[in-house]
Amino acid sequence: MLHIYRQIIALERFQPVVIARKREEAKRLPFSPVFVVPRSATHFLRRFWFRNIRHAPWRMSAAETARIERVLAANDAQLLHIYFGHIAVHLLPLMQRWPKPVVVSFHGADVLVDLEKPRYRAATREMLAAARLVLVRSESLVRAIVELGCEREKIRVHRTGIPLGEIPFRRRIWPNDGSWRFLQAGRLMEKKGLTTSLRAFATFRKEHPRATFTIAGDGPMLEEFTSLAQELGLGNAVNFAGFLSQAELRAKFEEAHIFLHPSQLGRDGNQEGVPNAMLEAMASGLPVFATRHGGIPEAIEDGVSGVLLAERDHEGLARALFEWTNRPDALSALAQGGAAAVAQRFEQGAQARALEGFYLEALGRAT
Repeated sequence: MLHIYRQIIALERFQPVVIARKREEAKRLPFSPVFVVPRSATHFLRRFWFRNIRHAPWRMSAAETARIERVLAANDAQLLHIYFGHIAVHLLPLMQRWPKPVVVSFHGADVLVDLEKPRYRAATREMLAAARLVLVRSESLVRAIVELGCEREKIRVHRTGIPLGEIPFRRRIWPNDGSWRFLQAGRLMEKKGLTTSLRAFATFRKEHPRATFTIAGDGPMLEEFTSLAQELGLGNAVNFAGFLSQAELRAKFEEAHIFLHPSQLGRDGNQEGVPNAMLEAMASGLPVFATRHGGIPEAIEDGVSGVLLAERDHEGLARALFEWTNRPDALSALAQGGAAAVAQRFEQGAQARALEGFYLEALGRAT
């Protein structure tokens, strides 16, 4: 994933080695060395047995554990960083066998999903006990991890890093003919709040019929959101642009006037940390309208660096859009405040140095 890639390439005091099940988009995300460790021949049988017979998360086999141990030994690895808590649960046999420190990081979606199931919750607690340090994206995730049974003393907040040099701030010229251009970017799933966005946009467009809304991304709910847009009579005013490259997405940032990100808690427990697309939009100079959800309030101060509303409140979002688009000078100040907030708390280099400090701490070394 792009945000993980950015962390890895920004490290200076550590030499990273990547171990993965498979590799994709090597040209877009060049890195070496990457060791691909495939699943064992019995993996799918084991997965079925754990999930459907034991009703527990599957765990890697002894053979799979040994393969990764050989890669770690061959590279004289001193520390293992496992990205995503639910992946760490699967790797628990490795964490328990390997004698050196293990750091596990949570990003949002991997915190609460399936944890209403007793054996999933028990396995997660076992994994948290085995980790030397646990990194989370936001203070809201700290509380969630503590509630799972993790010792507060081993949790550290490590925020996402945004490469500000690649995302120049651009002052927007606001339309005087109602042709506002809205943008939202992210995976098309429940927690992104696209139902709220579409309903608010439909209300806004009744007074501004020249307004348009671009939705960048793909995902399992594309058909549902497309149907809702048609039901709301939005027609060609909404463009489902699909997955975009970073260059394509940044071009959309430059074209847009306002960025929407009304995240909400999914019915399966899925929640946000601090969304990367939202931070990049803020850095580019787009005023962001979001929700009091997950770690978003840790990035946005309402009325200063963005606008925050309650989850699932499409009427409140529409009112806020009317209010702020009627005050162009205030909207410009909001955009500047958002960019300043990202520069202060989410700059990539500073977050890479923080990650190195956590690695040194896990190794018992002075920073």
